[in-house]
Amino acid sequence: MLGVTGGNLEGGYILDLSTPLQLIGRSAEFQHIVEVLARDGDLLITGVPGSGRRTLVRGAAQEVGAIVLEIDCIRAIDGQRFIQLLAEAISQAWQAEKVQAWVAENASEFFVWNPEGKLKLLPSLGQKQLWQAFEILLALPQIIALDVKQRVMLILHSFPHIRSWDRNNLWETTFRGEIRAQSEVSYVLIATIAETSQQTDEADYPIETVQLPPLAKDVLAVWAREILHTQGLKFDSRSQALQLFLDAVQGHIGDAMALIRRLQTLCSSDGLITEEEVQQAIEALLKDLSIIFESLLMLLPANQVHLLECLALDPTEKPQSKEYIQKHGLSRGGSLQGALTGLQHKGLIYNAEQGYRLALPLLALWLQRRLR
Repeated sequence: MLGVTGGNLEGGYILDLSTPLQLIGRSAEFQHIVEVLARDGDLLITGVPGSGRRTLVRGAAQEVGAIVLEIDCIRAIDGQRFIQLLAEAISQAWQAEKVQAWVAENASEFFVWNPEGKLKLLPSLGQKQLWQAFEILLALPQIIALDVKQRVMLILHSFPHIRSWDRNNLWETTFRGEIRAQSEVSYVLIATIAETSQQTDEADYPIETVQLPPLAKDVLAVWAREILHTQGLKFDSRSQALQLFLDAVQGHIGDAMALIRRLQTLCSSDGLITEEEVQQAIEALLKDLSIIFESLLMLLPANQVHLLECLALDPTEKPQSKEYIQKHGLSRGGSLQGALTGLQHKGLIYNAEQGYRLALPLLALWLQRRLR
């Protein structure tokens, strides 16, 4: 297996040099994704933002030679918008004249090919017509794959978001039916880790799940060293620079990469990263992110903000305990559970398996410094 293996490098891990940097610590998951796609499987990939979900999927698509189509489901505020996003993504995989021919033969009452080179849904369609357009469009990826003799991979980011308007799960059920039916199309649903517990009936949910937990500190240390090595940089072994870096990012690849980029702008001419430089990079990065974090809190319900602040200041594996609720003035029962579930779905905290800790370590640091 490619990747990080047991070894004797400062009591940690050694690197298999055949592993691309972006796959360090994720090579087992990557190989599994490739194997599933190669046998015409479909996937649910769960993890928090910055855990490497998109990197793995895009790399796997390249490995199996698939045409990649991507949709951000957060942009789909209703069924009509979802169809439009789906139409634009699918039509990009085929020659314009072939899309136009398909419209003329099969879907002229629902779609039009506009001068900008996009497949557009006709305005003012009724609900019945929208549904017909959806069903016709779902058959198109298979047609394209057979025509170009190449697998098509449709990646749906934040797929569970469609439940905000698909109240009866009709759209989702139909979509999953296509997942089972199409032999040349692979569907990859990307969601937060809360999605893992949403579906339990394998007969109705025939999708393999790949979970991406935080990287272990030893593994992330190897990854960070290799990334920095490509830039002629390294942590000063005489200081606590590496440990300070690892404590700040807590196994989160996205936050680690952001901090490394900042370190690249601060490092001295000798290429050694000191403890002071890591601290300076952390402070500067938190300052830059403060506007984003403030905006994020403004979008959350008050009970979720309160709980998020409590978990940042006082981490616990048992936020539902009587002692923790009393200590922090949390609401009992459904309100607390609703806040926990809501924060998990947004990818802001991990579930019980990971101890309900904040999923974005830099956000946790920012909250701690803001509240103390």
